[in-house]
Amino acid sequence: MNVERVRALLRGWGGVGAMAAVCAVALTFVLLLPLSQSHDGEDGATGVGGPGVATGSQARADGCEPSEAQRQTLAPSAADGPTIQAIKARTGAKRKLIVGVDQNSYHWGYRNPNNKDAELEGFDIDLAHRIAQDILGDPNAVQFKAIPTSQRIPAIQDGRVDMVVRTMTITCDRLDQVAFSAPYFKTGQTVLAPKSSSVTGYDASLAHKRICTAKGSTAYAKLDEDRKAGRLDSSADIRQTVPNQLDCLVRLQLGEADAVVTDGALAASQAAQDPTVALKGSAFTTEYYGVAMKKDADDLVRRVNRILVEYGQSGWQASYDKWLSATLGADPAPSKPPAPEYLRTS
Repeated sequence: MNVERVRALLRGWGGVGAMAAVCAVALTFVLLLPLSQSHDGEDGATGVGGPGVATGSQARADGCEPSEAQRQTLAPSAADGPTIQAIKARTGAKRKLIVGVDQNSYHWGYRNPNNKDAELEGFDIDLAHRIAQDILGDPNAVQFKAIPTSQRIPAIQDGRVDMVVRTMTITCDRLDQVAFSAPYFKTGQTVLAPKSSSVTGYDASLAHKRICTAKGSTAYAKLDEDRKAGRLDSSADIRQTVPNQLDCLVRLQLGEADAVVTDGALAASQAAQDPTVALKGSAFTTEYYGVAMKKDADDLVRRVNRILVEYGQSGWQASYDKWLSATLGADPAPSKPPAPEYLRTS
């Protein structure tokens, strides 16, 4: 490994390389993170590339169109059904909304070492506080659990969390396993690589390159699909999958990977952390983040959708300005989700 490059990396953004390496080990486990802080988030003709949906273009047997997965949710409601009643019935210190989050995605769900008690902060964290405020009357009535990317769905299904607010893309495959709210953010898959790299984007320059993705992510699903379909050069090595997306940045810094494929929103934050890497090319999918919940938690899905309507009018913009405008730009329009549609009826 080039010693000067490592030194440069460790100087970037408060030693993010060293910090991330520690996080990569620690986040192999699911950590319980009680928090009591005050509250003031496809196809191309030459092998790869081109705009499209996250998980392919073929309609599924169950009728879910990948391009319309974000519409498969329930209409808003303020009613307290059995799921919400159970949450409200918790007593004492346990009377909290249990939310699965990330703790190492800069400006999304991030444990800031420069703040008192290294409190969690970011766009997703703001939304979780807003949901707790609505359901329990207290924005701090949240018990956060750090969940690796690959454990987001199992954590919901096993009842370890009430919901996941963790840059989670709505897809048809995931809708078979969990329920989603309406989308609260728009993004797309992007390539991240060293500035000096010959990689130019999601194109032929990825041939013979080692590409890192998070296990269970839509990024890996897209790469795997495109390799099988011949849209990604067969020499591209996509075997590197890691528990958490930031682990890919660490591997990139250590020279163990040549490129990372992840959501553009996350890639932009990582480029801000490490000045030696950059986004390469433009986004090559269109994806929407949603709040994930148990499949039969209809009342909770409806309540979150009502909260999102209000949050879009008062809260979303302020959170974007605070956390994301520096990396994604002052204009939030490209990141705003479309007007919600509620096509699911039961």
